[in-house]
Amino acid sequence: MEYQANRRIPAGSAIVFDVAADLDAMRRWLPEEIQLREIADDLVEASSTFAGTDAEHVGLLRRVPAQLRLEWGLRERPDYSGWLQVEDQADGASEVVVHLSFLGHERPEARGASRAVDRTNRMLERSLDRLTEEVLRRVPQ
Repeated sequence: MEYQANRRIPAGSAIVFDVAADLDAMRRWLPEEIQLREIADDLVEASSTFAGTDAEHVGLLRRVPAQLRLEWGLRERPDYSGWLQVEDQADGASEVVVHLSFLGHERPEARGASRAVDRTNRMLERSLDRLTEEVLRRVPQ
């Protein structure tokens, strides 16, 4: 199952990407369940235990600055991945698109269970709200 959300942010794409890709800012805009650790210049290790699961999942997040893109996935399982893309808009604003892919049928998010769908969509919207707040703190209005 695929999930996607987008947000228009009144700032240039380079600024938005710099905030989205900044490790300290990530800790504030990503879901609280995700713990982050930088392991290389453009590589972050992420671990999480989400509600309803007992297992800790470890993944990698890769920054691709030339494409204004973040990409991530789980280390131990290929059934989850995602990306964030920042693009310029004509009026000097940016659009941020976040896409999540849940494959297989083991996770409720992949099966399309209504509670999991609602929870995932709320998580995406909250994360984009927090990312917008982080960007607006750095941009003069």
